[in-house]
Amino acid sequence: MTTPAADPRSPARRARDEQIAAEPHLAPPELPGGAAPSPVEVHLARLHRPRAVAGVVKNGLVHPLDPAVKLPEHARVIIVLAEPA
Repeated sequence: MTTPAADPRSPARRARDEQIAAEPHLAPPELPGGAAPSPVEVHLARLHRPRAVAGVVKNGLVHPLDPAVKLPEHARVIIVLAEPA
């Protein structure tokens, strides 16, 4: 049996975590009676399609090189920087 470790969270963080835990749970989704179960990956695959896009940084903003690429408002991006040689 392991011994419990000291809680490293700040009092503010601990209070926030308790507040989040006390919130009511979301209602289950309304599904038709004959709906077949599917893994969560199937659901997520429909919502998000990761893409790799080349771009350049100008004045702190990332601009795609391909003008046909349109990113949705508030899209989440991961920036991978190639260090100059």
